Amino acid sequence: MKVFLVDDEIVVREGIRESFPWEDTPYVLVGEAPDGEMALPMIRDTNPDILITDIKMPFMDGIELCKIMHQQMPWVGIIVLSGYDEFEYARQCIQLGVREYMLKPINADALKEALDKVSAQLTAERNTALHAANLKARMESGGKLVKEKLVGSLFNSEAAEKDAKNVLMQLSTMGCPVPASYYTVIDAAFAPVEEGQAVADALSESSGDVALPSPGRVGTRFLVPGESGEDVEERAYAFATTLVRELERVGGSEIRVGIGEIVDKPEEIFQSFKTARHIRHLLAERTDEKAIILGTREMGGPADEKAPAVISEAKLYMSLHFSDPNLMLQDVAKAVSMSSSRFSTVFSQQNGQTFTEYLMYLRLTRAKELLRTTAERSSQIAREVGYNDAHYFSYIFKKNTGMTPSEYRGQYQNQPE
Repeated sequence: MKVFLVDDEIVVREGIRESFPWEDTPYVLVGEAPDGEMALPMIRDTNPDILITDIKMPFMDGIELCKIMHQQMPWVGIIVLSGYDEFEYARQCIQLGVREYMLKPINADALKEALDKVSAQLTAERNTALHAANLKARMESGGKLVKEKLVGSLFNSEAAEKDAKNVLMQLSTMGCPVPASYYTVIDAAFAPVEEGQAVADALSESSGDVALPSPGRVGTRFLVPGESGEDVEERAYAFATTLVRELERVGGSEIRVGIGEIVDKPEEIFQSFKTARHIRHLLAERTDEKAIILGTREMGGPADEKAPAVISEAKLYMSLHFSDPNLMLQDVAKAVSMSSSRFSTVFSQQNGQTFTEYLMYLRLTRAKELLRTTAERSSQIAREVGYNDAHYFSYIFKKNTGMTPSEYRGQYQNQPE
């Protein structure tokens, strides 16, 4: 189980990172951040199973972060930490589907117990959802199949444009969150198809109608509705990346996922589907080793032929600003005039690394150079490459190189890389 940690207190993050016996447990810490605003793009990048978050934080507090996670990634199990023994916080957390509420200070044993409890819940829910999806696929011929057929009709060239509004109204009578202000379509192909569709159905059910499925010949198509273009894009990206992870988890292969453009009219849903299908077909023709790539286009936005130039511009910007400890994905996306989700998707596609991975690569490359060529203290080097927390820098350095900064200096000082 992958775990992500959000807390504005360095001492708390350091305590959990250093004192918890990660290597002796079935959990791995995949990232950390000091507030919800900085955490969100990193969470989408790392796609954790469990989120541990503080309540009181600057910029975006834990309650707001939980609200967004509940809306966009409801399958992530959340553990809340709080130094405030107040009923109102606990009540809000329960309403937002938080699994565990822990009062600070916490110790390793209590955290392990909470992680085990949430992990068991998530595993049981996944197994139950998968079993239910398989059972329904074999036995149900009622509302679920009607709903899938209605969604599927939106992807049919003969009926989609003329009947789209009527289809959405029928879906709304069945409890679906449509009509909406904006839509996009996800087209996913995978093998084996039958088992993959069961996984897709299970994820769709657990997502609370974030994505409405319609099984196809080689996979499943999804309609993603929302009240803003950004909301739809965030939902689609989060759902698609989690779908890929869940398919990989059960041994799926030949996974290709395309995300269509965002549209604001029911009759344009078919166009979004055609874009998603086209992207998925293009991915199937690729021969590179990266099997899973997500493609998106914003409503009225430029085609993806410009992506390589945009990513080159982004990498140049990052190379000039990586030493800023507050540099975030949103900053770079804004610098190249892209939304955060689209930039995250295109960057991973073009660069073969997530934004977080590439930023870490830039920082550690510079750190290695300084360790080899200067006598600066490790804490000073940490600050120069963008890490305010010297202990976190040492943790990241060892995790990626297998050596502490001092060990690296002892082995490579005054030697070329």
